[in-house]
Amino acid sequence: MLEVENLRVAYGAATALWDVSLKVGKGELVCVVGPNGAGKTTLIGTLAGLNRASSGRMVLDGNDVTRLAPHRFCAAGIAIVPESRRLFTGMTVLENLELGSFLPAARERRRETLEQVCELFPAVRQKLAMPAGSLSGGQQQMVAIGRALMARPRLLLLDEPSLGLAPSIVMDMFDSIRRINAEGLTVLLVEQNVSMAMALATRAYVLEEGRIVMDGSAGDLIRRPEIRKAYLGLEEG
Repeated sequence: MLEVENLRVAYGAATALWDVSLKVGKGELVCVVGPNGAGKTTLIGTLAGLNRASSGRMVLDGNDVTRLAPHRFCAAGIAIVPESRRLFTGMTVLENLELGSFLPAARERRRETLEQVCELFPAVRQKLAMPAGSLSGGQQQMVAIGRALMARPRLLLLDEPSLGLAPSIVMDMFDSIRRINAEGLTVLLVEQNVSMAMALATRAYVLEEGRIVMDGSAGDLIRRPEIRKAYLGLEEG
């Protein structure tokens, strides 16, 4: 579904991503893990059209979207849940959700999609009339994911969805992501919580200092000694 080839992204003279290549098949849940400053947010922002690639290609369903105008990425079928959620805190939860269904095709099915979001996140249904800023961090993350789903995307990009959440909420959040994927939506997850991300994903990429340094099945990668030591703090033997 998504093919990224030799993607390079720079901020002025500083290169943030170096020749990154990855693939996400239709219906897959793929994760990208790595330490702070590895370039994960730059990568996912570029895939969503928020950053411009210096070189390389991004192909979605056979169509080259590398030079697509930023506002066209949503129409192409891509939705992003940004790091730190970025809700309009003074607007109601419902108003935030409805912003996700701005495009005509999504607007036509707004009521249906809203019901699906409320079924996925029952706590959101109870808060629709409340200001988004009055919600807990976990509830705000539900709204952010729901807003992306309101666009009825074919590819969902998640940037650090566990950031700042209590461990018990993180478990619920990842369970919701699993359900979203099980219903057929393709997901690319960028995450620092390596153990949770690897348990959720079928395949994984490890990004360090702007480069993909390892990739493979999530189950195989999480068993590699260097991954266990660097990201889980576990020593062999």
